[in-house]
Amino acid sequence: MQLEFLGTGAGSPGKFRNVTSTALRLLDERNEVWLFDVGEGTQHQILRTTLKPRKITKIFITHLHGDHIFGLPGLLSSRSFQGGDEPLTIYGPTGIRDFVQTSLRVSGTRLSYPLKFQEITKAGTIFEDATFTVSCEPLDHRIACFGYRVVEADHPGELQADQLQALNIPSGPVYGQLKAGKTVTLPDGRTINGQDYIAAPQKGRIVTILGDTRRTPNVLKLAQNADALVHESTFGKDEAKLARNYYHSTSVQAAEVAKQAGVKHLLLTHISARYTGKLSWELQKQAAEVFANVKVVRDFDVVDIPLEKKD
Repeated sequence: MQLEFLGTGAGSPGKFRNVTSTALRLLDERNEVWLFDVGEGTQHQILRTTLKPRKITKIFITHLHGDHIFGLPGLLSSRSFQGGDEPLTIYGPTGIRDFVQTSLRVSGTRLSYPLKFQEITKAGTIFEDATFTVSCEPLDHRIACFGYRVVEADHPGELQADQLQALNIPSGPVYGQLKAGKTVTLPDGRTINGQDYIAAPQKGRIVTILGDTRRTPNVLKLAQNADALVHESTFGKDEAKLARNYYHSTSVQAAEVAKQAGVKHLLLTHISARYTGKLSWELQKQAAEVFANVKVVRDFDVVDIPLEKKD
């Protein structure tokens, strides 16, 4: 599991930061890529990565401001020409269906794959299967805006083969039965319960990706114990009043959330064009005074989210 940042800027494209888009790479887990927001030029950014548009199966839109959605029509169209024939689902606030369908209709665009929509009107679980659950909570922005919490299911424990070998149980088909938790009777009459030789499940990972927001209790709820928190950082430490007036957050406010929620890694994005070059590192420095494991991400940064190491 990896996060790849396709755009880390706020408002409008800049020379060094494109507008918002984040890819959650789940290639090992399910051979898929999920996008969170698709700012203008996202498909151009993808060309500079190893991502394949046909692998994108879900797109989660936080809100309908242009710097988060203007790249959608182009990306959806190009996916048809790049081998994409699998269904794609777009999740987002009410209005996202109308925006996409109108763009495709007036441009005469025909897609080669089924396009589905799930418009969100309230908090709760919006996707769930055997491997992942995605839930959302409303944030505090000028228009309807959501944050997303992606929770991976726990990984089954591994079969303790060394313990079985110590009991002189040779490897073979019996190991598969024991790994499935079955009770097996061996040729010598011994009965072995597979559940006694399976390690504890390995905890799944949690990734929280927020849209634009002022401070709100829902951010803490979304971020609780997350392995990675992607939080906007439009303003600096001394601009808390501006942040509130414009429905955004400061780097320090993001750090306070990470600390209170027990987050492992804080990733600051949606950086204002005012913070170029060394100034962007000032945002990181300010946040690090509150929460040490923080990074101001740049376009094309790739961040690994490893499974928790067992003791």
